[in-house]
Amino acid sequence: MSDIPKSISIQEEGPREGFQIEPGPISTADKVRFIEALAGSGLHHIQCVSFVDPKRVPGMADSEEVAKQIKRRDGVQYTGLWLNLRGFERAVKTSLDIAGSMQMSASETFSVKNTGKNREQTLHEQRRLLDFYRINNVKVETAIVMTAFGCNFEGAVDPGTVRDCVATILDLAGEFGITLKRMRLADTVGWANPNSIARVVGTLRERWPDLPLTLHLHDTRGAAMANALMGLQMGVDSFDSSCAGLGGCPFAGHKAAAGNICTEDLVYMCEEMGIKTGVNLDALIECARMAESIVGHPLPGKIMHAGSLSRFRPSVT
Repeated sequence: MSDIPKSISIQEEGPREGFQIEPGPISTADKVRFIEALAGSGLHHIQCVSFVDPKRVPGMADSEEVAKQIKRRDGVQYTGLWLNLRGFERAVKTSLDIAGSMQMSASETFSVKNTGKNREQTLHEQRRLLDFYRINNVKVETAIVMTAFGCNFEGAVDPGTVRDCVATILDLAGEFGITLKRMRLADTVGWANPNSIARVVGTLRERWPDLPLTLHLHDTRGAAMANALMGLQMGVDSFDSSCAGLGGCPFAGHKAAAGNICTEDLVYMCEEMGIKTGVNLDALIECARMAESIVGHPLPGKIMHAGSLSRFRPSVT
């Protein structure tokens, strides 16, 4: 028996997670026109930039200027990412849609590589952020567990470790009177396979059957689409993805890592399965081709090169 949803929601992360790893430089104007094209494809949630140390992630040095120049489209959320209070203080000064989030890594070694903080220090920083969110009336509705399926530094991650991370996050949220609406599970460095997706999702469902889950999948080893399919079969109805397969984590210890699951490839699979995405696939394909032109090298998306099936199907009159 499968629990395939009738529709899914997609958070597009190409402009942020995609461009952050590119050697660049990528102009502010190119970032803005890419974001605006994505908004025109039917995507309703676009993560545009990250507010992080430009010395560590130089591709995000112009985040404030990108946010300033975007011509917004009604019905689209334009968001950013931050990992600490300093980043949030930068983000809140922009016109982006600001919503709080909580985060933890199932791998402590990756946490130190990614943010410079171990688990205990991360929890301390999360409390500081939650205090700041409360003072500034910022809603907190989501959280993410990174390296939820494995880590290049620590190896495979036990589902019980992910469960414990989720429990810690939920307990911390409860201290602040927060009810999280969604928990995101990130295959940050591409260790997941369909079996591990089933194990982790199943473990969490046993403990919290009604907790909505999002999968943040990377295609580092070519398994992202199979992992998404397993997630769909288990009823997961929310995915993070990246147009043209842009992206990758700069602190994962694998410089050749491919990016996130490709948005237009995911949209194609879902639409062919009868799962609605609300996205115009042909418009999204043009966005992917734009992305490839901007970065100046081939990107791993498949549908952007093959095209959709729309031209092969007879028009309905």
